[in-house]
Amino acid sequence: MDNNSNEEVVSKNFIEQIIEKDLAEGVYDEICTRFPPEPNGYLHIGHAKSILLNSGLAKKYNGTFHLRFDDTNPMKEDMEFVESIKEDVKWLGADWGDHLYFASDYFDQMYEAAVKLIKKGKAYVSDLSAEQIREYRGSLTEPGKEDPGSVRSVEENLALFEDMKAGKYEDGSKVLRARIDMASPNINMRDPVIYRVAHMSHQNTGDKWCIYPMYDFAHPIEDAIEGVTHSICTLEFEDHRPLYDWVVRELEYPHPPKQIEFAKLYLTNVVTGKRYIKKLVEQGIVDGWDDPRLVSIAALRRRGFTPESIKKFVELCGISKAQSSADYAMLEYCIREDLKAKAPRMMAILDPVKLVIDNYPEGQTEMLPVVNNPENEELGSREVPFGKELYIERDDFMEEPPKKYFRMFPGNEVRLMSAYFVKCTGCVKDENGKVVEVHCTYDPESRGGNSPDGRKVKGTIHWVNAEQSVKAQVRLYENIIDEEKGVYNEDGSLKGYLDPAGNISTQTVAFSKNIYCFMEDNEGDIWMGSKWDGVFRLKRDGNNRFKIQKFAHEEGNPYSLSNNSIYAIYQDSRKRIWIATYGGGLNLLQETPEGE
Repeated sequence: MDNNSNEEVVSKNFIEQIIEKDLAEGVYDEICTRFPPEPNGYLHIGHAKSILLNSGLAKKYNGTFHLRFDDTNPMKEDMEFVESIKEDVKWLGADWGDHLYFASDYFDQMYEAAVKLIKKGKAYVSDLSAEQIREYRGSLTEPGKEDPGSVRSVEENLALFEDMKAGKYEDGSKVLRARIDMASPNINMRDPVIYRVAHMSHQNTGDKWCIYPMYDFAHPIEDAIEGVTHSICTLEFEDHRPLYDWVVRELEYPHPPKQIEFAKLYLTNVVTGKRYIKKLVEQGIVDGWDDPRLVSIAALRRRGFTPESIKKFVELCGISKAQSSADYAMLEYCIREDLKAKAPRMMAILDPVKLVIDNYPEGQTEMLPVVNNPENEELGSREVPFGKELYIERDDFMEEPPKKYFRMFPGNEVRLMSAYFVKCTGCVKDENGKVVEVHCTYDPESRGGNSPDGRKVKGTIHWVNAEQSVKAQVRLYENIIDEEKGVYNEDGSLKGYLDPAGNISTQTVAFSKNIYCFMEDNEGDIWMGSKWDGVFRLKRDGNNRFKIQKFAHEEGNPYSLSNNSIYAIYQDSRKRIWIATYGGGLNLLQETPEGE
């Protein structure tokens, strides 16, 4: 804060500093940015950073923001992806107005640009195969070799390129290469391919073209045609910048755009790469591109994230050139912070056990006022029915609690949220020792959750009325990646370690809360041990989906009791399944399931 002017001093990132310098020096009169996705998949959290950065800069400097689809590769593109990208960009609040473009709209201009380079002696037609081009390119320590086609005359190259356009050559038989420097220390500058033959129908231009420009050639042309001033991209394009500058310089655009690179947004222990997400989708491991366990923008939206929470996350990550990773917990923090003051809070019980208030009048129901959000009075309150029998979370009661456990146990008094003080008097168990009821007494003077005598309680638990509550489907999602083993192999490929708990957590609430251990057997089936419900097998079918089977306990070994919880599942060399329990020893699982 400046004490003299009382104006707040805001730190600017390096991109803002470049833009302000360009404006001050008259390099550009106004700012134009763009987000240029390839329509070959759904956008993910990393793209959100680029969308918000580019649109935010345009808004801050009173410029324009373009949404442009880089649809130069018809092999991988689809209109489904075009529509999903438009929806995601709009949802994040980036307004492109009338500036929606497709790279394919400029195919004619790109062709003329290639002809111009040929006429200048800056491009030639090559007969080398893709493998030969890689061989001729050289290595990081050795220069490349001249392409035999590089000695062709301008006239011959023009004729061959025209024949390529006319469809006279098969895919891969000829390419157009830029003539730059086969000895350049930057391999991207060693006569890169700028056009290839591809007899494919295009989702926008149909069958008009059988030659298509390469991305590194098309992208700077698109930016220049649209009047983009600052072409902001991620760091992997830094080595491509000399080629970007070469293209706009050789084509003599009057106000060439400037490429600026920034660090990608990486999240720990999640799959972000489009090709990896596509693999998960195609193999049926996830339920489509918007599976809530993914971090595609559509998945985050489906899971309940808000645009504001993602903007907050991007702001916290910052803009820099230094590669770094953000923990997924930070993203979850942002959604909690965003919803904390604006979302109404309801009470729901995932793993219910009945709570009976012994001294509450039989048959009586009273309506208690409950605030919708303690941090936002504007959201008001609602009336909630209260009666003799309630449901509470099973985890909120323990018969023999550890130290510093302040919820319900015999003799302890707790607060029922927005209701009364209650003191636990005991519990009722079934024949297997499972708690089926918790009993307590209430203090009628503590209505609203406070006692007039001033006594305090350390525990507050939520509840629902047993008679008037309704059943609801609740989906609790876990990470599909085994966090201990990570996401990617050293070669960049996706590891095969997908967390089975993540695969089944959407199927039933019971699995999401009480699974203590799991194992994959040698047939690919998943075995799980539950604290309360015994053993389950998820039998894999041919589509990588699971059929759930529940197994009965061997008679005389009730190892699902709370004091005999399952802690390990083991398959021996004879393919028998053994269950290890606390207090119950090692038990052989019977082979026949109870049901599916």
